[in-house]
Amino acid sequence: MAKNSVAGIAVHGRMVLIAHRNPVGQMGGRWEFPGGKVDEGEDDLMALVREFREEFGIKVKPGLKIAEAEFEHNGKNILHAYTVKVPHRGKFFRYRLTEHTEYRWADIDEIAGLNFVDSDMSIYPSVREYVLNGGK
Repeated sequence: MAKNSVAGIAVHGRMVLIAHRNPVGQMGGRWEFPGGKVDEGEDDLMALVREFREEFGIKVKPGLKIAEAEFEHNGKNILHAYTVKVPHRGKFFRYRLTEHTEYRWADIDEIAGLNFVDSDMSIYPSVREYVLNGGK
């Protein structure tokens, strides 16, 4: 049985929220779209809300599903990507990071040149198309 993971895609114009993983584990030190594994008893949207609360200390509002891809990592996995609305409280507002060394807003075309986790690169074409079509 495949395991499910979720990615939250926060967009502001051509900019997308990305996070740099702590330098531990198989994918440590790489960039990613924030998210994580769906726990037993959760649906995708519940998992997104929990992951952002745990990893960034913020409450997000999940939206539309914009991508899905299968990938192999310790077995078969399916990654589901949803739009999320994140809080912006002025230019000095900072998220509280627990699983990442940093976060930033990156231009959608810059992402292809970054050291991104493989699973997230599998959804990148769909995310890019969504961003370049103005969220449609």
